[in-house]
Amino acid sequence: MIQDLTIGKPEKILWRFCLPLFASVVFQQLYNIADSFIAGKFIGENALAAVGNSYEITLIFLAFGVGCNMGCSVVVSQLFGAKRNRDMKCAVNTAIISTAAICAALMIFGFLGCDWLLNVINTPPETMADSKTYINIYIWGLPFLFFYNIANGIFTALGDSKTPFRFLACSSIANVGMNIFFVVGLDMGVAGLAWATFICQGISCFLAMYVVMARLKYIPTEQKPPLFSYPVFKHIMSIAIPSILQQSSMSISTIIIQSVINGFGPGVMAGYAVSVKLNNMVITAFTTLGNGISNYTAQNLGANKLGRIKSGFSAGCKLVLSISLPVFLLYFFAGEPFILLFMKEPTKIAVNTGIMILKIFSPFYLIVCIKLVADGILRGAGMMGKFMFDTIFDAVIRVALAIFLPTTALGINGIWWAWPIGWVLATILAVSFYRTGKWKNVAANDDVTVI
Repeated sequence: MIQDLTIGKPEKILWRFCLPLFASVVFQQLYNIADSFIAGKFIGENALAAVGNSYEITLIFLAFGVGCNMGCSVVVSQLFGAKRNRDMKCAVNTAIISTAAICAALMIFGFLGCDWLLNVINTPPETMADSKTYINIYIWGLPFLFFYNIANGIFTALGDSKTPFRFLACSSIANVGMNIFFVVGLDMGVAGLAWATFICQGISCFLAMYVVMARLKYIPTEQKPPLFSYPVFKHIMSIAIPSILQQSSMSISTIIIQSVINGFGPGVMAGYAVSVKLNNMVITAFTTLGNGISNYTAQNLGANKLGRIKSGFSAGCKLVLSISLPVFLLYFFAGEPFILLFMKEPTKIAVNTGIMILKIFSPFYLIVCIKLVADGILRGAGMMGKFMFDTIFDAVIRVALAIFLPTTALGINGIWWAWPIGWVLATILAVSFYRTGKWKNVAANDDVTVI
């Protein structure tokens, strides 16, 4: 269902629009969590470590997919909010063509650079073969990842967050069943996990692209939109490239930190693999809510309703804080059952590592969620330089502390403290940047329009 985000009470609109996005990302994370669960329970600790190790590399490709999503979504949102339907459809066509080219280049890089990437992060010999198998199959599925992200970006740009949720819910549940079938039934090991994800993502991608293209046909235009527009391409890339750099910086920082963690052995790797999946589920959920706020911001910016952007920040903060508080309490006081859920024969070091990470990370969810709301507004408003700076700053601080702090009295726990310190500093920056926006002197009023 297409929804205009430029009318109605901001708090009500954001709750109704963003909650399906939140549910979608929970199901999306089931792909990775299911892989870790099946690997740890039915294959072994080394397989769990290999899947976690591979996941850090897949984040590089995901960064490009998410960047293409945001470039398409923000531009389409702005044009939809401005009622420029022909230009909006041209943006969709241009995004699809440019995404196909980016995906093809990344597949070539992935196949040629797989061994190099695994060696860069100091992958232990006992997890090398499984890590390589998982990544190679993952690369074959990159077209599904990229075009699903484009479809999802178009859906949300048009104010529809429920349709992608339905696709993800079905494919994620199917992925769990196929994981069990391939690993337990056919004894395919780590390869079975990767093929299950490949198949489910492929089906979800085809369905999403079919539905979104069918829906676009019903939006009227006076003339047929161009197949490709270089000015529109530049506009999309002005959003996509900083988003890609932002996502890539976080991925590269995670890879560097993974190389430090790998030096502590498979036990610490396994504990980190589980806890970081649980953590990423939360952070990705908040990021997705921030993406929804980007769409809200972009539509209202296109409609010149700046007062609603300011109201949206307050409403977005209330939304994410209401979600982060119960997650913090759950992870902090009941983290051990979640860690044990993923391990067949858990070692003490793996369990203790996972519990400690959750206890250090979870209290700071109450802070980092505010950053992701501010980031969403900066991105939706096209303030990409400031958006990119605060995120890269976070990544640089995190890497530097993860390397330095283990040499202090904190020991290995110093690695885990790098995350919350980076979050706090980056949140201060992001909120400061938000306050410099063109809406700073506008009253937070639902009906304010600035021309």
